[in-house]
Amino acid sequence: MRTYTNVKDLGDLKAAVSEALEIKKNRFAYKSLGENKTLLMVFFNSSLRTRLSTQKAGMNLGMNTMVLDINQGAWKLETERGVIMDGDKSEHILEAIPVMGSYCDIIGVRAFAQFENKEDDYQEKILNQFIQYSGKPVFSMEAATGHPLQAFADLITIEEYKRTSRPKVVMTWAPHPKALPQAVPNSFADFMNEADVDFVITHPQGYELDPKFVRGAVVEYDQDKALAGADFVYAKNWAAYADPNYGKILSKDMSWTITSQKMALTNNAYFMHCLPVRRNMIVSDDVIESPQSIVIPEAANREISAQTVIKRMLESLT
Repeated sequence: MRTYTNVKDLGDLKAAVSEALEIKKNRFAYKSLGENKTLLMVFFNSSLRTRLSTQKAGMNLGMNTMVLDINQGAWKLETERGVIMDGDKSEHILEAIPVMGSYCDIIGVRAFAQFENKEDDYQEKILNQFIQYSGKPVFSMEAATGHPLQAFADLITIEEYKRTSRPKVVMTWAPHPKALPQAVPNSFADFMNEADVDFVITHPQGYELDPKFVRGAVVEYDQDKALAGADFVYAKNWAAYADPNYGKILSKDMSWTITSQKMALTNNAYFMHCLPVRRNMIVSDDVIESPQSIVIPEAANREISAQTVIKRMLESLT
C-alpha cells in the first residue's frame, strides 16, 4: 500500500478489520518490519490523539519517528505556484516536500480544510502534493475532506462492541460554536457505506454532505426518527458543504444535542465521538460519562488503525 486516503485503499474491509484485531492482540509482533526505517509525521494543524497514536504505532513497529510542526519551529510554507514570495513564507512546499522525503521512509500528513475555497479543499492540494512529490508512501492523518485513520478506528470499535451481526449505526449532526470541516463525517460515511451495517445520517436541512461520501446511506432529517432502534450513535458537528454556504454555520440548534432523552430512543446504543468534544453542546455530561459511552476505547483504537496502515506500507517497501 503506497497511499492511504480513503476506505478503498484498504481493499477487503473485513480482512483489514481482522488484521487490525490480530495486531491489537500483539502490538509488537511485527517490530522487525520497521527496523532502521523512519516515519515522518507532518502537522499543519493541531493534534492530540493523531499525534500520540500514530507515533506509538510507528514505535510498535520498530520505527524511528520524527514530528514536524509546520509554522511552529519550521519555515512557513507557500503552497501555491506563481506567487511572488515577498511575504512571511520563506520556503515553497515544492522544495520542502522532496527534502522531507529524503529523510524518511513513510510520511503522514495532517492538513485541515481552510474554508477559503471549496474547490481547493476538495482537491486535497496539500496531501496530493506530498503524494506526488515526496517519492515515499503517504498516509492521511486528517486532510481537508477525510480522516481515514479515525474512521478505520471507528469501524474496529463497532466490530468489537456490536451485539448483532448487522447493527444500526446513526451518524448525527450536533451543534458547535465553530465551523468545523466535513473530514470526519465524510470518512465515517465512506467506511460505514462499505461495512456490513444499517447506516443512517441525520442532520438539519442545509447540512447535506458531498454525495460521493453519502452514496446509498439513508438520510433522515428527523433526528428522533433516525435514532429509533440505533445500536451505535456517532455524534459530530460539521459546517455546511453545499454552495453558497460552504464552511458556514447555519444552525446552533441545541435540540440536536445528544442527551439521555435522545439515547432513550435507541436500542441501548453505544455513544461514539472522535474527540475532542464540546460537552453539553455535542453531548450531555451524563451521556458521555455513561457506561454506554465508548469514546475512550474508540480513541485507543486510533493506535491500532494507524499501526495496521503503517504495517502495510512497510510491507510495500520490502
